[in-house]
Amino acid sequence: MENTPEPPDEGRRALWGGRLAGAALAGAAGAAQAQIAARQEPPPPGPRRGVTDVDVFNFALNLEYLETEYYMRGLTGRGLDGAIAGRAPGPVTGGGLVRFENPVIRQFMENILDNEVGHVRYYQRVLGGEAISRPALDFAGGFAAVAQAAGLGPNFDPFANETSFLLGGYLFEDMGITVYKGASPLIRNRDNLKAAAAVLATEAYHMGVVRSVLFRKGPEARAMAQRISDLRDTLDGPAELDQPLEVNGRANIVPSDSAAIAFSRTPEQALNIVYGQPGRGVRSGGFFPQGLNGRIQTS
Repeated sequence: MENTPEPPDEGRRALWGGRLAGAALAGAAGAAQAQIAARQEPPPPGPRRGVTDVDVFNFALNLEYLETEYYMRGLTGRGLDGAIAGRAPGPVTGGGLVRFENPVIRQFMENILDNEVGHVRYYQRVLGGEAISRPALDFAGGFAAVAQAAGLGPNFDPFANETSFLLGGYLFEDMGITVYKGASPLIRNRDNLKAAAAVLATEAYHMGVVRSVLFRKGPEARAMAQRISDLRDTLDGPAELDQPLEVNGRANIVPSDSAAIAFSRTPEQALNIVYGQPGRGVRSGGFFPQGLNGRIQTS
């Protein structure tokens, strides 16, 4: 990989078992967490023998494909095509054009889409011939199971309207920010670490917008975001990590500890979320029916 200076209350006991599509999570809409300060940081990722910066960047590229396809399908009604999808891209199931109620929110989402496309192109440029192609993605099955497990109702469709689209983005983006931070110790080259930090900053801006807009949409949107937060926290292990939009009756726009430091997830924890299954050794499922491409693909 070339050196690049810049890139453009109670613990949850219910566990998802088996395939995400058949999962059901009882009590996903639990009470809001009591104290932000009590959040526990996960242990730093253990050493991964032989993992290189190429592996870490390809892991990130999988997640960027997921986010880019999501926003592109919601905003344009189509997905990535041509060279930007890679040499041998996997199929994408689900997604469709979203009808926005607020033109300002649509502009926000268009700006996010532009950034996500930029991230895909950046990683492809830096990785060159070692860049992975877009993996197979399943928005239809993935979100159907999320809706069932999180208690969002049988008719939840993230592409159905503006609020639902924001909630779908909230599911991915919040997780992506935490795993960017959690994977940073695996990056060896300082220039690559600097680039990854810059991508993380962009993603954090995205999620700040989405969390702010969802909070302002009122109690129903906050309650649905709470259920998604609970679900992520169930899937990523026993530690109480995730934070909803509202804690102790007040807005919680930045998920962080009492020192305002954002928390981390390991790549394994992030994989459990996107695969929709807790535990070790999971290789596929959920939004990635054939798994991630590249070397980092098992939780």
